[in-house]
Amino acid sequence: MDRRKALKSAGVLAGASLAMPSLLSMLQACKDTPRLEWQPLFFTESEARLVGALADAILPRTDTPGALDVKVDLFIDTLVARAYPPQGQEGFRAELARFEADCRESQGAGFADLDEEARREVLSQAEQEAGTFNRGVWGTAVGEQKPVGFYRSFKSLAIWAYFSSEEIGENILSYDPIPGAYHGCIPLSEVGNRWSL
Repeated sequence: MDRRKALKSAGVLAGASLAMPSLLSMLQACKDTPRLEWQPLFFTESEARLVGALADAILPRTDTPGALDVKVDLFIDTLVARAYPPQGQEGFRAELARFEADCRESQGAGFADLDEEARREVLSQAEQEAGTFNRGVWGTAVGEQKPVGFYRSFKSLAIWAYFSSEEIGENILSYDPIPGAYHGCIPLSEVGNRWSL
């Protein structure tokens, strides 16, 4: 590996490890915010409604909580407002508007106003058109990463916010804040549920 690339990767990992506590504190702040009193920090009300509808369509409530139950939309708004640079914020806003315009053109209404079947159709189309993320090693993509598009980036962000929430981490995923003995070579069938730690 080239020394420059190794140093660059180490810098990215160090930056990510320093930023993680701040991001987790933002998620905790979202948990404590009542939904009815929520005022978006960055999005307009219509954009916040679209973000909520899109997150809910990607991660709906089933026998487990949905995206709106763990306030993924609040987290995304807080993240974009406090962690994105100005050009990233405007880029996110422009991509969100483009997604909404495409939805209006294909379905005749905004995404938040569509019924469940129409939303599923929009997401299915977006899934087919979106690029994919390269496989990664320690959080770094292997090879040159081609643009994945707004939908794939949003979906990844929503899933990350969902699985980072306290509700999912403690009540849905297996959670053991003080793990016991290390058993390195056991069959996957014995592992059971995915672990949050």
